[in-house]
Amino acid sequence: MSGTGLTQRTFDCVVVGAGNGGLGAAAQLAAKGVKVLLLEQHNVPGGFASSFVRGRFEFESAMHLVADVGPADHKGGVRQFLEDDLGICLDWREIPEAFRLIVTDPEEAMDVTLKYGVNEYLSTIDRAVPGARDSVAKYIDLCFEVVDALAYLGASRGNPDRKVLTSRYANFLKTAPYSVDQVANALKVPKKAQAIFHAPWVYLGPPTSRLNFTVFAGMMAKLIQFSAFIPPNRSHEFTSAVEARIRELGGETEFNTQVDQLLVEGGQVRGVLTSKGETILTRHVVANVSSALVYNRLVSPKLEVPAIAWRESNARRFATSAVTVYLGLDAPPRELGLNEYSYFVNESTDTDAAYARFGRLEAPMVQASACLNNALPDCSPAGTSILSLTTLARPEAWQGVSAQDYVAVKDRMARALITQFENATGAPVSKHIEEIEVAAPPTYARYTGGHGGTIYGYEPDNWDSLIPRMMAMREEARIQGLQFCGGYAFRCHGYSSSFMSGQTAGLLTLASLMDERR
Repeated sequence: MSGTGLTQRTFDCVVVGAGNGGLGAAAQLAAKGVKVLLLEQHNVPGGFASSFVRGRFEFESAMHLVADVGPADHKGGVRQFLEDDLGICLDWREIPEAFRLIVTDPEEAMDVTLKYGVNEYLSTIDRAVPGARDSVAKYIDLCFEVVDALAYLGASRGNPDRKVLTSRYANFLKTAPYSVDQVANALKVPKKAQAIFHAPWVYLGPPTSRLNFTVFAGMMAKLIQFSAFIPPNRSHEFTSAVEARIRELGGETEFNTQVDQLLVEGGQVRGVLTSKGETILTRHVVANVSSALVYNRLVSPKLEVPAIAWRESNARRFATSAVTVYLGLDAPPRELGLNEYSYFVNESTDTDAAYARFGRLEAPMVQASACLNNALPDCSPAGTSILSLTTLARPEAWQGVSAQDYVAVKDRMARALITQFENATGAPVSKHIEEIEVAAPPTYARYTGGHGGTIYGYEPDNWDSLIPRMMAMREEARIQGLQFCGGYAFRCHGYSSSFMSGQTAGLLTLASLMDERR
């Protein structure tokens, strides 16, 4: 192997991709004194965790909220990692409510706003569905047991005591192979109460009939316990702070540099070849990209990819992409009647039907939307507001859209989302649009290079969710020195999950480095 310069660079570890997962991995390694290089194809860190400017508005690209942060006196895992391990302190702003759910079907109609906290959840759902309190309380308790069990598994470093698991976390083990619907039905949670509690399912993608309960329970427990936060200056404040800290800790970062090849010899990582023609030597790579991309395009020579690695990767289901309408409005939120931050607007409570609609170029059945000003009042000029409307979309639905029809299809979907939101909330959004931008699966594909523009990694089905992926982590290390992080990794997708998966990948790489040095 040879580089373009006289001196060939060598690193303990190279991290591919400066999305949340890659940033977390590089920061963890740098904090432990590892000689680490973070490579990113774009000119800024963050991946989806980014922002952009149109006119006098700066729009958040993708983040709705960050879970597992918690207040300063009751820190969640993300805040602990940032502050206690990395020394990064951000001025986090709490989102004022969990969400407002509006279901527009006349037979299922409801308009419910939930606040954070167990008692708030229970009281609100019980008012909407009298008699539901006891079953929902059991459901929430189970969600908290899941989080406690996952914390125990993490602390056990892959070697849990079976007696502890079976005695203390028996319900966690029982529910691990089941879907959200199956667990809620077993606890006899009324259907309407389920519809309210399950409203955030779109943050994960699959319908509740397929969405693994462990993954959903972990998300909900952390939202209820720690609420949700965002940084004042959007995702860039978060990602830029982590990238800067990596350099302060002695790590290196390079932008506008794509990894074209992952060099492997004898089943062991040997280095990477960049788009600049440079070969960088290393025995450890943390990939913040999909295993499909790594095994099908990056590993060189191809003969070094074990057949089982291809089969495992190809068996997984790529998750959804999205259609997002970014709106800069020439009126403040209160004038428009926008009193909440988070909105779930559903045509009905049928998540299977809503998911099926993601695969068609039709008006959406569900959207997850946010008025940024209701968490960050000064995020836009005085007398204005920022509203984003998002629905999910299967990438294959957009593959047949021709270049000539692309803009028209995007506009049609945008109009449908705006109309749906206006009809549900009564907010006269269309009369106050000053700036509008629309992102569709091809937009996300161009920006990130992700398959079809997927924003959610691999879908967390029961057979391919957090626990199966965690159990298979050692077996799936098919190439020595290769770790995965980010939305495609074992913690599944999500802003905080992707970031924390980087911490795990960093610690696993550190353990391997220490073993090599003994």
